[in-house]
Amino acid sequence: MTKQVRQLDRVVIRFAGDSGDGMQLTGDRFTSETAQLGNDISTLPNFPAEIRAPAGTLPGVSSFQVHFADYDILTPGDSPNVLVAMNPAALKANLVDLPRGAEIIVNTDEFNKRNLAKVGYQVSPLEDGSLDGYSVHPVALTSMTVGALAEHDVSKKDAERAKNMFALGLLSWMYSRPYASTIRFLERKFAARPELVAANIAAFKAGWNFGETTEDFAVRYEVNPARMQPGTYRNITGNAALSLGLVAAGVRSKLPVFLGAYPITPASDILHELSKHKRFGVTTMQAEDEIAAIGAALGASYGGALGVTTTSGPGVALKGETISLAVALELPLVIVDVQRAGPSTGMPTKTEQADLNMALFGRHGEAPIAVIAPKSPADCFYAALEAARIALTYRTPVILLSDNYVANGSEPWLLPDVDSLPDLTVEFATEPNGEDGKAFLPYLRDPATLARPWAIPGTPGLEHRIGGLEKADKTGDISYDPANHDFMVRTRAARIEAIPVPDVEVEDPDGDARVLVLGWGSTYGPIGAACRALRQRGLAVAQAHLRNLSPLPANLGDVLKAYDRVVIPEMNLGQLAHVIRARYLVDAIAYNQVRGLPFTSTELETMLEEVVKNA
Repeated sequence: MTKQVRQLDRVVIRFAGDSGDGMQLTGDRFTSETAQLGNDISTLPNFPAEIRAPAGTLPGVSSFQVHFADYDILTPGDSPNVLVAMNPAALKANLVDLPRGAEIIVNTDEFNKRNLAKVGYQVSPLEDGSLDGYSVHPVALTSMTVGALAEHDVSKKDAERAKNMFALGLLSWMYSRPYASTIRFLERKFAARPELVAANIAAFKAGWNFGETTEDFAVRYEVNPARMQPGTYRNITGNAALSLGLVAAGVRSKLPVFLGAYPITPASDILHELSKHKRFGVTTMQAEDEIAAIGAALGASYGGALGVTTTSGPGVALKGETISLAVALELPLVIVDVQRAGPSTGMPTKTEQADLNMALFGRHGEAPIAVIAPKSPADCFYAALEAARIALTYRTPVILLSDNYVANGSEPWLLPDVDSLPDLTVEFATEPNGEDGKAFLPYLRDPATLARPWAIPGTPGLEHRIGGLEKADKTGDISYDPANHDFMVRTRAARIEAIPVPDVEVEDPDGDARVLVLGWGSTYGPIGAACRALRQRGLAVAQAHLRNLSPLPANLGDVLKAYDRVVIPEMNLGQLAHVIRARYLVDAIAYNQVRGLPFTSTELETMLEEVVKNA
């Protein structure tokens, strides 16, 4: 049978099923195949917090969305063009996001009375006409997979589990994806059980062959590679990029990297990744709790290492006292906060930007620190390098504010030339610095950075007092003098404010926009896509994005005053907007949502259109 081949410029696919159906693995493998073809990609994993929610229920639905195109894209896509639904719960949970005419591939084996009843279907949606507005492909994924593996030495349960590989094979055929890397992946993953290697490869090929031979799929699609800057790329998640950024910071600073961490969703993958890089001088310690983790990291910094601790919102709250101690000690420390929905335990696997206030102000006393937020998965690498640079140069804790959307999403990353990365070499104190040439003054400051000397314990002649009590200027002795305390508080604040950060850049192609959209962190993609769409329709709108949140860029005030309206979309209830209003007296328009999901570009486009037209 000769199949029609149709060219597309972009596609959004969502794999959805029970949390035990392997949808994250399926989406990840499809993404890897797509990256090899050179498409630009952006992904959105979405899974339940429960380790194993009740099978076939709405709370147990896990999904993975991948957007790929032959041009530069900024988001995982608003609406899927294709939904692969492994059961009724997956269909019901995701149908609301599908535009009319979208393709739906359903696993008919799971549409039985019991599974339908679990999600409130009285009649199967495959039979009642409710899906007439979509292109539905009923496929008996489970039974066809079991049939394809009938001659393999695997149990029926293991055969049924391979249905995600059948679905992956079908979609790989449908969108002309290569599959050699998936075969190699399966060979590595199940190396200890050769029968599972053979079974999963057979299931994958059965799905591919089904697409090739069935009459139900008459069209095959192709998406050409995107035009990208020349170089070597790899597909990377935010957590992996951030981990490699910390490794690079250790190499470029010639310091050992020490990670003290307590496992917490969605930051645990950083611990997992860094534990693989011992050969680069990385030491990881899984501590008994969050407080011990940051205490160990601060101790490592005191000993002359680059101390790092990783966590999410609840862990940052527990680490607050030790962060304040690091402020008083004036030692470098990188605190990675992969934000998730709160308060308290909140929704551990859902995204939010609501830790900004805590990062800026969440410590006792006047304890300002630097705060940086990456805008995308690949940007996590450079944000980690910048966090380390600031921490090492200015002897300060730095909070790196990632979030679940950035951390688990993925995109192509252009591997950098290592020699082009910043030199982070540190000069430790090696001899007394007092006027008499004999005394060591641990709080005698570098006039350029206001940073104090960093003396490795055990260096002869550099003995000095440490601890959380207020220090006397220069000598570091305990001091309760009011004037000294005022001086030290102001000096620590001035050291943060004096950190030079790049000016904020404004994207205003025609220079005649009256509305500025200001974002930070992971809102970069949806805001950029919305502004791009408005400009294509002839509406002028400017965009600026903040990576440095403390200190803020020196030119930000002038930028804000150059526009009639400033709109700040955030996945919180207006935390950056409050800062902007208070500091710059700008009546910023806050646009907020806290649904545990990123903004869609469509909702931002609709909102911004109203603001632009009424500006």
